[in-house]
Amino acid sequence: MQITVVAGMSGAGRSVAAGALEDHGWFVIDNLPAALVPKVAELATSASGGFDRVGLVMAGYDAEMANQVEALRDQLSNLTVLFLEASDEVLIRRYESTKRRHPLDNGMGVASAILQERERLMPARAAADLVIDTSDLNPHRLRERLVAHFGNAEDVGAMRITVSSFGFKHGIPLDVDMVMDCRFLPNPHWEPDLRPFSGKDPEIQKFVLERQDTEVFLDRLDALLDGLLPAYTEEGKSYLGLAFGCTGGRHRSVAVAEEVARRLKDKGWQPRVSHRDIDR
Repeated sequence: MQITVVAGMSGAGRSVAAGALEDHGWFVIDNLPAALVPKVAELATSASGGFDRVGLVMAGYDAEMANQVEALRDQLSNLTVLFLEASDEVLIRRYESTKRRHPLDNGMGVASAILQERERLMPARAAADLVIDTSDLNPHRLRERLVAHFGNAEDVGAMRITVSSFGFKHGIPLDVDMVMDCRFLPNPHWEPDLRPFSGKDPEIQKFVLERQDTEVFLDRLDALLDGLLPAYTEEGKSYLGLAFGCTGGRHRSVAVAEEVARRLKDKGWQPRVSHRDIDR
């Protein structure tokens, strides 16, 4: 039995998360009030329930809800708390574009309502196993990110590794554990014949990877990960995000991320790969 509790800011994508989990075989209960958490969990985990993956999307997250979730965590060995957030500016724009009213807006304005909710949800964020910032993610990209973490049942119980690329000029991702800067490598963008390609193309991979600086970097990263990954697993870490950045997120970081993922697969890990800014 695997249970994922979905919490987070209003407008940050809880409904998208519910749909993504449901589309990939999860039994999902949306807008679950605190009072029903124990009963629903009891039914879901019973022999007659017949569910092996259950998603509980929380309606708010107050002190009572926190207590109920922590009680579940004590009972279940495979419970994950996912927290979705976004910047104030992005949440305001989303509410303005949809004309929806923020659930905490009692006349004080959406900005004040968001601030109040953020303060109220600080304990939930602190207790989360996985935090995803959706500021730069449209619903399609958010679904991709969730599928990368929750899409397959075969590797339940193993640490899930996500290897991603990004462009520094578009902002550093906030929901990863390790960030590596690839801007020390020559930039294919300044080579007219290479500029149209991306780091997934052999032309760019040859240019980036067949350099002594790159080989030294990757070999030392291999040695670091050889020590870290087993230690993380032993400590019970469920998710690990590795992010590689270059200026625009199209060439160097993509090629390096693809190579790191390949090396991890050769060692028996099952990383998921995503490239946030490859199409920008």
